[in-house]
Amino acid sequence: MLRTGRSSLRTVAVICAAGLLAAACQSSNAAGGAAGAGSARKSTAKDKPGGRQTPPAGVTITPADGSRSVSPAAGITVTSGGDKIQKVTVTGGQVTGTLNAAGTAWHSQWTLPVDAALTVAVTATTPAGRTVHQRSTFKTLNPSRTFITEIFEGYHQQYGVGMPIILTFNHPVTNRRAVESALVISTSKPVVGAWYWDNSRTLIFRPRQYWPPNTRISFTGHLNGLQGAPGMYGFYTLTQQFYIGQSLIVVASTRTHHMKLYKDGKLYRDWPISAGRPGDATPNGTYVTIDKGNPVLMTGPGYRLEVPWSVRFTWSGDYLHDAYWSVGEQGFTNVSHGCVNMPPADAEVYYKMAVPGDPVTVVGSPKSGTWDDGWTYWFLSWQQLLGGSSLRKAVMAGPGGSTFVSPATLTAATGSAPIDQPWPKNSWAG
Repeated sequence: MLRTGRSSLRTVAVICAAGLLAAACQSSNAAGGAAGAGSARKSTAKDKPGGRQTPPAGVTITPADGSRSVSPAAGITVTSGGDKIQKVTVTGGQVTGTLNAAGTAWHSQWTLPVDAALTVAVTATTPAGRTVHQRSTFKTLNPSRTFITEIFEGYHQQYGVGMPIILTFNHPVTNRRAVESALVISTSKPVVGAWYWDNSRTLIFRPRQYWPPNTRISFTGHLNGLQGAPGMYGFYTLTQQFYIGQSLIVVASTRTHHMKLYKDGKLYRDWPISAGRPGDATPNGTYVTIDKGNPVLMTGPGYRLEVPWSVRFTWSGDYLHDAYWSVGEQGFTNVSHGCVNMPPADAEVYYKMAVPGDPVTVVGSPKSGTWDDGWTYWFLSWQQLLGGSSLRKAVMAGPGGSTFVSPATLTAATGSAPIDQPWPKNSWAG
C-alpha cells in the first residue's frame, strides 16, 4: 500500500559493472604496444637536409610498464615515431579510445577504472612493412574514498513524456563539471535538454520540451575513476535502458472545475472535478505523476479512507483519485482537502493509463506550487534549467549519443502548450 507522506517510493537501479575488471575492450581502429621505459624498440635517426632529424621509429605507451597507483585521469596514450599503429587492446577493465587518422596516436576516452591491473597491447607496422608488438601492464590508483551513483529509472521500464532522468549520489559532489561531462544519453529520436543540479547530491536531466512519445533511451555514466570531490572517486560505470511511452497529459482547472486529458496530442476526455477547498487549495504548477495505488490509505483531520484509483503527483500527498463521496460537487465547486476529486469511472480510466512521469498541470488556483514538492522540474523555464548546469550548456541527444552545445546555437523551440510543453510561470498563483 502506498504512503501519502513525503518519502519517495523510488525504484532505484544501480548498475555496477563489477565484472568489468575481467573484461577486455578493444577499439576497431586502435593499435597497441607496451614499453617498459617508454619505448621497446629504438632506432637511430639520420640527419635530414637542413639539420633536422627524423623522429625515432617505434611505439611508446604511457603509463609505462610496471607503473603503480596511476591516476585514472591520466588515461592511456600510445604514440608512434614512425610505425603505423594498427590495433590497441586494453584488458583488465572497461577502456575505450580513439586512433587518429594518420595511425600515429591513440588515447583513451574516459577516466581509467580505479584499482585495476590494466594491460595495453599494441600492434603496429614499421615503414618496411614488418609487424611489431608492444605491451605495458600497470596498476591504477586504489582510492580510500569512493562514491555511489543511483538512477531512478528502472531497466526497460516505461515513463511519461515529462519524466526527468534522476541521478542521486551518496556523497556531495563538488567536481560537478567533470561529472556532467562524463554522462552520455542516447535516444531513438532527437532530443534537446540540459542537466540540472538540484543540490550537491541530486542531478537531473530534463528535455527542453516534453520527450517525444515512444522514445527509447540509453544512459551511460562514465564515472569509474572520475574524481567527484577531492580524494573521492567513482568505482563503476553506470548504465540503464528505459523508454518513454505515449503522451498522456492532464490539465486540471480549479476555476472551471474540469480536467482535460490529452492523449497522443489530442483532447481525449473532459471530466468534471472538485479541487482543494478554500484553505486547502490544490497548488498550481506542472508536476509529473510519481506513483499510484488502488487503494491508497489517506488520513487527515477528521478522515481516514482507503481511496480507489489514486495517482500521486506531490510528495505532500496530492493525488488525482476516485471521490465517490463528492460526485455531486464535481464540476461545480471545490470541496477536497487538496487532491483532485474525480468521478469513479473516470478515475479508473486515467489510473489504468498513467505511468510515472505523465505531466499534470494545475491552473487557476490561488496557491502557488512549492519547489521540490514532487518532481517540480517543469516549474523551470529553459533558461532557468540551463542555469542549473555547471557547464551552462545544452545537451543534444540522438541515436549516436549526446554532445554538449552552446544554447545560442539552437533553433527556437516550436512546440505549443500544453501538448509539447507546459505554460511558462506555471507554478504561480492564478
